[in-house]
Amino acid sequence: MRKTILGCSILLISTAFSTKVDNDSAAKSYKIYSKQGKEVTLDSIVNSFKNYDIVLFGEEHNDSIAHYLQMELLEKSHKKYGESIVLSMEMFERESQPILDEYLHGYIKESHFKKDAKVWSNYKDYRPMVEFSKAKGIKVVAANAAMRYASIANRKGVKELEMLAPEAKKWIAPLPFDTATGKYYEKLREIMGYNMSQGGHDEKGKTGSSVAVQSMMPKSLSGQSLWDATMAYSISAVYKKTRDAKVIHLNGRFHSDEFLGIYQQLQKYAKGKKVLVISTVSDQDLASIDFKQFNTLADFVIFTDPSIPKSFK
Repeated sequence: MRKTILGCSILLISTAFSTKVDNDSAAKSYKIYSKQGKEVTLDSIVNSFKNYDIVLFGEEHNDSIAHYLQMELLEKSHKKYGESIVLSMEMFERESQPILDEYLHGYIKESHFKKDAKVWSNYKDYRPMVEFSKAKGIKVVAANAAMRYASIANRKGVKELEMLAPEAKKWIAPLPFDTATGKYYEKLREIMGYNMSQGGHDEKGKTGSSVAVQSMMPKSLSGQSLWDATMAYSISAVYKKTRDAKVIHLNGRFHSDEFLGIYQQLQKYAKGKKVLVISTVSDQDLASIDFKQFNTLADFVIFTDPSIPKSFK
């Protein structure tokens, strides 16, 4: 279902992105703003990272340019901060960590890794970062909770998760976890069209949100909170082994936009750690950006060229 869209423009961009022979072409495909409304470079984000412990990079999952920039951020950060860099990913479930580790250490073939780790159907978008991490010895964290556990929370509520076996509970945030409240709760209701009394989902609630953002949506507040809490807990666990780690975490932007979701959960699980938030927006004309409507979205907002084909529809 998720097929790469090929055309002249994407071939030009992919060549520039993969070989880095035409950085000018790549640079014209995005603009980065600080929350103060100043246009900056990717190096500005890398340099700002020195004052933070964790970066939450919020993407739209089908944004080709965002994936390129994630790779650039990883490479530049590793060059500047060395062995302290850790890559954390929503795209892998926690129970796949041993399989991911086996692949990163060269013990198993990629074909077995991709099958057993249940990689996403658009894994090609993330593969360059995994391969770079493998080559450089960077720790990669499988951060997310499995869909089956979110489904339990969606259908039966958080309390039902208590019935899981102790072994299964290792793969989610410790119970009970905090569920969304306040602004995040209201945002979920608005975007997802919740019938909160029944935990249902109203298709009308999707009005105004892009297809990529819609694809990130769970079917209830409990499922969303489980994902947020589990990813935050996974990130925090890094610091039990590596006190000075600098974690780059990749997630759907809804999980961290407006300093909500994972960001809020990190205040519980990673107290004292400074968190920098990046968000990517893919539906704005780069020539006429009105940044005022985005200045509360993140520390840095990356606007990507909407004319560049997406990695899947």
